[in-house]
Amino acid sequence: MTDVLDWPRIAENLNAQGWAVVGPLLTPTTCDALQALYDRPERFRSRIVMQRHGFGQGEYQYFANPLPDPLPRLRARLYEGLAPIANGWAARLDRPGFPASLEDLTALCRAAGQTRPTSLMLRYGLGDYNRLHQDIYGDLVFPLQAAVLLSDPVAFEGGEFVLVEQKPRSQSQAHVVPLKQGEAVIFAVRERPVAGTRGDYRVQMRHGVSTVRSGKRMTLGLIFHDAQ
Repeated sequence: MTDVLDWPRIAENLNAQGWAVVGPLLTPTTCDALQALYDRPERFRSRIVMQRHGFGQGEYQYFANPLPDPLPRLRARLYEGLAPIANGWAARLDRPGFPASLEDLTALCRAAGQTRPTSLMLRYGLGDYNRLHQDIYGDLVFPLQAAVLLSDPVAFEGGEFVLVEQKPRSQSQAHVVPLKQGEAVIFAVRERPVAGTRGDYRVQMRHGVSTVRSGKRMTLGLIFHDAQ
């Protein structure tokens, strides 16, 4: 797992566009080891088949506690770097701030009745896709999350990570984010602040995955707030 990240560049990109590519965070060996866990149901708390719920096509599973290595350290390290950015956004949007450590955020989630882990692994095959959505899970929402590509991009076609932002009184703008194996995209969960002529305003953001045309694509999702 990479221990050094360029946080000034990450903050600049997140503030400018609501997303930033970072990494590689995980080695190919670690990516392969995590993918191998997908068929071990004892490591997960629930499995979601997307077409049953109108979410798209494909499936994903939420990890059970304790999370497998290296996820606890990775989540804590990312959160430590993201908390100052999140607090800057919160101040601009006149929202409550967030603690400096993931442990303290988890305690706040527990007090709010959000106790279920939200780290997940998603698996897409031929024809699978994920509709645009937001990962909210409860009243307490940390405004940034990460998706790590576990598959080697040569193993699939299509399956692009897509972000769509909706500014007030404007048409939607889409961003397609290419990733290498082990790289991550950090992005806004629900909204981000944008400077306007009359101060900051909220821009809504959603994310999804385009249709996989061949092969298999697997992704690790890292959401920092827990679910109700």
